Amino acid sequence: MLRVVLVALVVFATIYAFVDCVQTDRRLVRIMPKSVWLLAVLVPVLGPVFWLVAGRTDARGGQAPPRAGGRPSGPVGPDDDPDFLRKL
Repeated sequence: MLRVVLVALVVFATIYAFVDCVQTDRRLVRIMPKSVWLLAVLVPVLGPVFWLVAGRTDARGGQAPPRAGGRPSGPVGPDDDPDFLRKL
């Protein structure tokens, strides 16, 4: 039973790391190019661990890449929107 759990854990970690690598923006990937990381993640146990530890920057704590147009990426309140304020 323990063997099945360990195999399932390795498969889950590999799938999670692969999907996370595919969805991560190229500007947030560290150390190696994204295509190399996609291959490295497929190495059981070590690939997913290295990806989660060293492969990407932490978007929550790190500097987010600037968005095109210089506008914030999240929702903007009416008092923060210059177009809305001009119309008042």
